Amino acid sequence: MKKIYLLLLVLLVCQQFYGQKNNENIEKKGLVKKEMKSFASKMVAYNINPNTLNYDLQYQRMDVTLDPAVYYISGSVTSHFKPNQSMGSIYFDLSNSLTVSQVQYHGANVAFQQLPTKEIKIDFPASIPANTVDSLTIHYSGAPATNNNAFSTGSQGSTPVLSTLNEPYGAQDWFPTKQSLNDKIDRFDFKITTPAQYNVAANGKLMSETSLSNNQKLTFWRTMYPTPAYLIALSITNFVKLNDTIGNPPFPFVNYVYPSTSTNATSMANIEWTKQIMNTFETYFGPYPFRNEKYGHMEYIYGGGMEHQTMSSLGSWGRGLIAHELAHQWFGDKVTCGAWNDIWLNEGFATFGEHLANEKLLMTNSEFMNYLSGEINYITSGTGGSTYVPDNGLSSINRIFDSRLSYAKGAYVLRMLKWILGDTAFYQALKDYHARPALAYNYVKTSDFSASLLQSTGKDFTEFFNDWIYGEGYPTYTIKWRQSGNQAVFKVSQTQSSPVVTFFDMPLPVKVNGTGGQTAYLVLNNTSNDQYFTETISFPIASVQFNYEYQILERNSTVSQDNTLSVASAEKDNFGLYPNPAKNELYLKGVYKETAFSIHAIDGKLLQEGIYKPGKSIGIYELVPGAYVFTIKEKNIKFIKQ
Repeated sequence: MKKIYLLLLVLLVCQQFYGQKNNENIEKKGLVKKEMKSFASKMVAYNINPNTLNYDLQYQRMDVTLDPAVYYISGSVTSHFKPNQSMGSIYFDLSNSLTVSQVQYHGANVAFQQLPTKEIKIDFPASIPANTVDSLTIHYSGAPATNNNAFSTGSQGSTPVLSTLNEPYGAQDWFPTKQSLNDKIDRFDFKITTPAQYNVAANGKLMSETSLSNNQKLTFWRTMYPTPAYLIALSITNFVKLNDTIGNPPFPFVNYVYPSTSTNATSMANIEWTKQIMNTFETYFGPYPFRNEKYGHMEYIYGGGMEHQTMSSLGSWGRGLIAHELAHQWFGDKVTCGAWNDIWLNEGFATFGEHLANEKLLMTNSEFMNYLSGEINYITSGTGGSTYVPDNGLSSINRIFDSRLSYAKGAYVLRMLKWILGDTAFYQALKDYHARPALAYNYVKTSDFSASLLQSTGKDFTEFFNDWIYGEGYPTYTIKWRQSGNQAVFKVSQTQSSPVVTFFDMPLPVKVNGTGGQTAYLVLNNTSNDQYFTETISFPIASVQFNYEYQILERNSTVSQDNTLSVASAEKDNFGLYPNPAKNELYLKGVYKETAFSIHAIDGKLLQEGIYKPGKSIGIYELVPGAYVFTIKEKNIKFIKQ
């Protein structure tokens, strides 16, 4: 998206790595303000227009005349649609700043109304039955609304330029369409008439450029991939066209840049660098999703960047920004958040693309560790806030496009999943996610991603998502250790920054350093507070490091040696609940006498209680699948019923 892409984050990271990006970040901040204006002026429902739910928008053809020197649009849009129920009228989203002159249906003019709700209602002569493909053409003209900045003119050098930027609800400001996040436009054609001296960049494949009379030119672009209305875009000026190939096997790499950019060595080197990050992303994310058309960039007047499908719009040429927008082609474009509540599925994933670019191409290991440390500091600079945008947050544009939560924390959630699963299983799960037939080129929700992870890995991440996506805050750990012979005892205690999450289940990364330079890497599967672990360490311990490669989110954690710990106390107190997840029965270890227990729902409702008898199972047959809290001896353990 219009890239918060670390906005404030970079200010927290070492200036020696990011100082050169200061101007770029200023541009992105201004871009976010434009985006917020666009969002705030739309419907109360924010995610859907209920009047457009009764049909599938299959194809749109835009036939318009545009001149970058003139703030005006005129022409028509033809729409092919399929009703999912009988309908006597149809609605399209369209700004009241544009004037509709006529609507043609089967060669005849039909009645229409432009409504104050920024919609056009069109009445048919007779009802159209369900599942019947039909079409109509809307003729319109006018100066698009200026408050949303979705359609803007300006100049580069002394030459006029026109650019569009729709996210989230700006498409309606310059053409009639359907903006709800539930129906992608299956195919879109641009037929743009301009003065002959200009070039038009847009989504898809360039089909033709035709000279017309009166020093005019007709440019025809076509995309055959399903596209959300907010990703439809064009930019017009005296572009220098750079046609190349990218990827392996190669496909078109098309860049439309300002003349000044084409002679800037740094900008051109970074555009060329796109080939490297494309290869990296194809290795880890899978094949580029729009290979049958192209990838490239069109320069635009907004600053920052926007992941317009097949041709990202950029106002600057930093490599981190290039990586972010390219990552969006998989996550945000191929699979698109199905509600603005789930915007982390766009922005968190694209920000993780920056992680990957930094790790594999742009930074040394020490630089990357500093970068991750800065990310953690930024994310944990606030004690609350969920990655998922709650419904009551949809009225706040700052909450939806929150760089700390939607971008940075969303990306770190993915890093933690990578830590839990391991690189191979994690990246395969990402490839599976956007390739599933029900999800590919479609809208997705957080529940879809969670279900896909379960299918790919066999692991149920319901509780993980409850904590890190829907929950708030982060943990702080107190880790104490003692070595006795070849045994090392660890005691792990946890506090939470927000009361919304009572405990973060997490495998903890621990590195043990020996006095002779030896190392041992441990994973402590922390499932309860004040939990003990006993590990075999064959060398004298000099020090213990926690979260040594910033694998997980935490803040102000401490590690210390405690000579009061003993193996005996660990065995006594280290009770456990297994299996977890469980189907019908639970077992306890470390509890040696009959003890009262209880099982509660996550919301605290008591569901079951009884007396635990050592060596006997606890039946959970009547519990429905989900997450629960098991309590015994004033200690809580979360578990999953499958």
